[in-house]
Amino acid sequence: MAATAHQPTSDPDAPARPTVHRATDAGSAPVRAPGGHPWLIQGGMGVGVSGWRLARAVSLTGQLGVVSGTALDVVLARVLQTGDPGGHARRALAAFPIPELARAVLDRHFREGGPTDPSAPLRATPRLRVTGGTPADVLTVLGNFVEVWLAKEGHDGLVGVNYLEKIQLATAPAMFGAILAGVDHVLVGAGVPGQIPALASRLARGEPCVTRISVEGDEEPLEHLFDPGALSADPLPGPLRRPRVLAIVSLPVLAAYLNRDEATRPDGFVVETSRAGGHSAPPRGPMALDDAGEPVYGPRDEPDPAKMAALGLPFWLAGGQASPEAVAAARAAGAAGVQVGSAFALCEESGMARHLREELLDRARAGTLTVRNDPQASPTAFPFKVARLPGTVSEPEVARARRRVCDLGFLRTPVRSERGLVYRCAAEPVTAYVRKGGNAADAHGRQCLCNGLLATIGLAQRRPGGRVEPPLVTIGKDLSFLPRLSPDASPYTAADVVAWLAGGLGTTGVTPPV
Repeated sequence: MAATAHQPTSDPDAPARPTVHRATDAGSAPVRAPGGHPWLIQGGMGVGVSGWRLARAVSLTGQLGVVSGTALDVVLARVLQTGDPGGHARRALAAFPIPELARAVLDRHFREGGPTDPSAPLRATPRLRVTGGTPADVLTVLGNFVEVWLAKEGHDGLVGVNYLEKIQLATAPAMFGAILAGVDHVLVGAGVPGQIPALASRLARGEPCVTRISVEGDEEPLEHLFDPGALSADPLPGPLRRPRVLAIVSLPVLAAYLNRDEATRPDGFVVETSRAGGHSAPPRGPMALDDAGEPVYGPRDEPDPAKMAALGLPFWLAGGQASPEAVAAARAAGAAGVQVGSAFALCEESGMARHLREELLDRARAGTLTVRNDPQASPTAFPFKVARLPGTVSEPEVARARRRVCDLGFLRTPVRSERGLVYRCAAEPVTAYVRKGGNAADAHGRQCLCNGLLATIGLAQRRPGGRVEPPLVTIGKDLSFLPRLSPDASPYTAADVVAWLAGGLGTTGVTPPV
């Protein structure tokens, strides 16, 4: 199995840089004042596209590097099973403050030199459940600790982690693992992240916390208990630092709702439009599709910076913001800056498998790349950007040839049915979905994002008969930054992206926020 996404493009054993190197505006003052908000957030892109190498590279420029927190339990288990090239995961596990948990994970998953049979399926990982207290919680804690610890290793720059509110069962253990590693910011989208600020506070104090889990068929949510103190008989390290919480929203109305109560108020907002890659919020009002079958967005779906500024919290604009002019416009409108994803997804430190990244770049530069905002692909029913690439599930023949299976289950939804509490996903086998009370029509066109996105970073599952899970690649629709960022079509780094975007800082007359 390819391990491209988990092998750095530079020397993996090079010593960590001891200081943060901040890009400068026209060679003068630092672009981020000490203690101030970053003007640039590198978007969290899952699964593993924004891995620790990318987040670390951005953090070293003085901006906010963000790791994706999605499926990090599986990422850790598969990296260990494939031999942990460079020894990075093992180095991070050696720093985990509860050694017996790290040893147990190593004993179960690490394979020196990789699997003896490269065609054999990778070992399954336990699934998260509402009852909690499972080995899945422990692996989730460790996976998040490892990713954040590696991103922060050897420097004092800012590192964040990005979560999906949709994956509620993972929220508390994942965030605790990141907090143990010293994460600076937690960013949460794909839903209403009203529980996150209070969870962050309790987890930083090492206190038991309850996540309210939405259940189809129940008016009242179920409660998922996670107790950090139950992880070990020994006292937990402390005190831990509470990270800042940034809520990812699509419109000021949700931001205003979260801001009205201290319990739900985040420390800032990322305002993301439909132009961003991955999932996007559906259009306001009834869903309408254009001639290509994509959702139609209108003026009501555009953010209002003035309303965001009136809330009094810092905010960043996201989705189609990859240009110096966008940086200047955002700051002139009162934003702290911008969040950018796709430009980083295509840089050298990206976790995307190199052959897929190069195919994307070649097609984008040739003007032959198609990115579809597919209203059906994601089992969440949120529109999802899918890049049309050979050998991926974007091709109908590849999608048809793939046998539907749901063996990871991050996007499963708890459902109250006649059989009791069950978990279902619209991308699982249709007969299983219907047996759990689902409508077969709702399963039409759904793709397994869990398996597809893991394949995109070179950690595909192998199936009986020699089949390998095909990738599913997501990227933003607007890649017009490429000719300006890399006019000679040469590879570029995360630091190159930051330096190019920093050209927008000197044109606004706005002082960097402090």
